[in-house]
Amino acid sequence: MSDIQLSVFDLFKIGPGPSSSHTIGPMKAGYDFIKTVRMLPVETLSKASGLMVHLFGSLSATGKGHGTDRAVLAGLLGHAPESCLPEFLDELAAEPLAQRPMDLGAHSLMINANNVVFDAIEHNFPFNNTMIIRLTGPDAKEAPLFEREYASVGGGFIQIKGKPEKPRGAPAYPYGTMEELKKQLAESDLSLHRLILENEMAVTGAAETEIVAGLDTILQVMDTAVSAGLSVEGVLPGSIGLARKAKQILKRSQGRRYPQETIISQLCAFAFAASEENAAGHIIVTAPTCGSAGIIPAMARIMRTRLALSEQSIREGLLAAAAVGFLAKHNATIAGAEGGCQAEIGVASAMAAAMLAHATGYGVHVTENAAETALEHHLGMTCDPVAGYVQIPCIERNAMSVVKAFTAFVIATDELPGQHKVGLDQAIAAMMATGQDMNCKYKETALGGLAVSVPNC
Repeated sequence: MSDIQLSVFDLFKIGPGPSSSHTIGPMKAGYDFIKTVRMLPVETLSKASGLMVHLFGSLSATGKGHGTDRAVLAGLLGHAPESCLPEFLDELAAEPLAQRPMDLGAHSLMINANNVVFDAIEHNFPFNNTMIIRLTGPDAKEAPLFEREYASVGGGFIQIKGKPEKPRGAPAYPYGTMEELKKQLAESDLSLHRLILENEMAVTGAAETEIVAGLDTILQVMDTAVSAGLSVEGVLPGSIGLARKAKQILKRSQGRRYPQETIISQLCAFAFAASEENAAGHIIVTAPTCGSAGIIPAMARIMRTRLALSEQSIREGLLAAAAVGFLAKHNATIAGAEGGCQAEIGVASAMAAAMLAHATGYGVHVTENAAETALEHHLGMTCDPVAGYVQIPCIERNAMSVVKAFTAFVIATDELPGQHKVGLDQAIAAMMATGQDMNCKYKETALGGLAVSVPNC
């Protein structure tokens, strides 16, 4: 088993919703394609007269509802996920057939939504979410001038066929499993957050101050999404006509009869808020994906407000959450299209449980137990978005899962750690095996589950 060389900022990425695999990944692919094409020889570019994007797997099945077509077009038009304005994506959605210039350097090609083909759902590519982008010459029957095959593998990560990833530094404390991580912690006598921070510096070459500033930005964007979602009402985009609920839930939480009900209501309201912002295509943070982008922000808001934890503690908790996300990404998947919703919502819940446990001062064994309990009770969860939108059941699942994360924390901190029988490595392995056995129609294709049981949305 290889060692984890992921960066915290691979996992927590700022960008537009509603889906990291369907919007952030495709936008990155489009952006990579146009940057690469601009470096082609002038004589090649002078022949360019057409462009086609082919979407496969769940990118094809639910790409319309997820906004995949406008996301990849935005990338081809020179917009990166972290800097693309939601207003521009709204323009693409409102006028999908408007011709817009794709700058090739020497000249421009006019492109619109007709340049995107929703291709085969079932295919033989190695990854479910595959896309092929082709730059063509005057004769479409001839071989393309340039072609790239991309895989959007969840959490906004993309893989490019035939292009090796850029080399990174070796981690200071290498590990590939939770057991190896605990061994490193014992031998180094470091805290979990400190070990992750040391590895981040070694892998990326970034200074500690730079990393801390980046973490603070991530937490700020998360909290901004919660605040934004709590400030508005109305109906979310798309054919479902789903009303926003976050503001109403928070308001009604004030009238709860028992204190324990209030914290649950607030967790739900905060999760709804960030998830509804994601569904609206606004700026969120993948945690670890767009579809699960409400869970960690909700937990962070509760930690900040109800539990009165310091920003330093919350930051340290976020690093512990990253460790759990790394393990899931490295040994299984965080993509709904690969593993079902257990891979998105389940992993996010595990991350949030670990975040809370570590931030409140518990050691690695309790932190692991909290994460494992949260993940274990999401095993088998399908990804079945109604009408292909990241709305039903996705938004409510964020709320339910942050409550599960809080419950997992309570169980882990009240039980005797030595009596906990299932390790995080085992839960991650079970998630991977379950995802591999899961029928394709339950993995973000909108062909099974609620997506067909609720046909009128």
